[in-house]
Amino acid sequence: MLSDKDQRAEYDQMRAMGPGARGGFGGGQGGGFPGGFQGGNFGGNGFEDVFANLFGGGGGGFGGPRGPQRGQDLTTTQTLDFIDGVKGTTIKLSLRAGAEPTTIKIPAGVTDGQKIKIAGKGNPSPNGGSAGDLIITVTVKSHPVFTRDGNNIRVVVPITFAEAVLGATIQVPTLGGEPVKLKVAPGTPNGRVLRVKGRGVVTTKAEGDLLATVEIAVPSHVSDKAKKALEEFDGFLPDEDPRADLLLRAGLL
Repeated sequence: MLSDKDQRAEYDQMRAMGPGARGGFGGGQGGGFPGGFQGGNFGGNGFEDVFANLFGGGGGGFGGPRGPQRGQDLTTTQTLDFIDGVKGTTIKLSLRAGAEPTTIKIPAGVTDGQKIKIAGKGNPSPNGGSAGDLIITVTVKSHPVFTRDGNNIRVVVPITFAEAVLGATIQVPTLGGEPVKLKVAPGTPNGRVLRVKGRGVVTTKAEGDLLATVEIAVPSHVSDKAKKALEEFDGFLPDEDPRADLLLRAGLL
């Protein structure tokens, strides 16, 4: 860039001395870059101003001042009862010390571990930008009777041996509502699932069902009369072995 060795040496010396160096290359008059910047006194920040003008700086370094920054997100956790997680609820959160509690709507159908984002409820911007978001991680408690299966609700319903064989009409609990009546068909096996449409998790996008799994309850104590009756009952059954092909299907025969 500088072909003259003396000019090059003076330029390197000026750079080493920093912005406070006296102006001019070679005594303060003339010299300088041929056909370019002339010598003379640049002043205290001469080189900084020149380079700022060259590269678009606004006097505050390259790149100019930054625009408004978005506020930081706030994170918190919230524990819900099983029914509140299924049906939705509203909660009050104190987001900052001394501030009034903020009412937050929890939508229906939230699951354990789900994150809910509330836009604009995070920390404010430090310089006029938009506020951050509030991120809530939800913990949903278990229920002693019901479990979630996607948008379906599952419940296990005990029935007697006689009800399974002869059939019956039974009452099944629902989540937060009145029990419903279900018919158990004669000869219902253990583990059969009975479906109640629309009694599961209901959201704006989907509607689940209530799935009732029947479980035949075996009595732990049987009287002598009951034993005799069962033996007589067994005598009337067809002579069939329910385990006849079990070993064959297991590949042991």
